[in-house]
Amino acid sequence: MILRASPERLKSVRHRVSRIPGVEIHGDTGDGRLVVTVEDGEGYRVADSITKLHQVDGVLAISLVYEYCDDALASAQPRQ
Repeated sequence: MILRASPERLKSVRHRVSRIPGVEIHGDTGDGRLVVTVEDGEGYRVADSITKLHQVDGVLAISLVYEYCDDALASAQPRQ
């Protein structure tokens, strides 16, 4: 995802984003744009983490640029 933050609040945004479960910062352009990944984990879902990203004070916008789902991670129950 590309996260756009207010440059004046970037330090605070980076700190708060790094504390959200499943979120990892991979890049920082220095002008308010961060490259982040969001993954599922035990006790939290991607959707919950994305919602928390939107609630961080100083975040202006988030764009999903790539999505990957590993079928091996899906439930072992057959679909009907």
